[in-house]
Amino acid sequence: MKKIIDLTAPMTDGDPTMPMDPKLSISWHCTLSTLGYNLSRVIMSTHQGTHIDAPRHFFNNGMCVDQLELSRCIVTAIKVDMTHKESDTPILPSDMKPYEERITSGCAVLIRTGWDRYFPGPEFFAGFPYVSKELADWFVERKVGLVGMDLPTPNGIDWKYVHVKMLGAGILIVEGLVNMDALPDDRAFTFLALPLKLKGRDGSPVRAVALLD
Repeated sequence: MKKIIDLTAPMTDGDPTMPMDPKLSISWHCTLSTLGYNLSRVIMSTHQGTHIDAPRHFFNNGMCVDQLELSRCIVTAIKVDMTHKESDTPILPSDMKPYEERITSGCAVLIRTGWDRYFPGPEFFAGFPYVSKELADWFVERKVGLVGMDLPTPNGIDWKYVHVKMLGAGILIVEGLVNMDALPDDRAFTFLALPLKLKGRDGSPVRAVALLD
């Protein structure tokens, strides 16, 4: 029997988002007292909360979220602890040195900074440690399959370079993870981040979980 660790942020009506993104709206469409059943309406972006970026996010001819092989979203992962990183500081290839032997081709790397402690406040979306351009290059060189993080985006300044570099190399990106302190430091685990099958789209919210032996 495996232990399930939920790594997904809750979704609440009115949650803040990245500045230019649509705001999350969750409301009742009908209720038991109106039509005899409860049914809600949700309006959000494809990058709301805990979500996955598909290559289509930055490439018009890139693979869409419905085209992703599910095997790419159910992977062996390790956690790298970057909680020592201060606000507005880059995460560098040298920071991966303690984990280097475990970061192999196709694996998933989940970066824990502890920044999810600010979710869902507006401060979550600014001032966070970030994936440097050099680290994005390093992930590509190592042929990592997926990079996840407890951040709203890998990099708030060089966001285009980092996204294009990793997505262009086929590295999936999962943003907005939470509860990563519950993950083991010393061993790999199974990570699942299954997107909605949104045809022709650039990303999707996911229910992200880890399975521990």
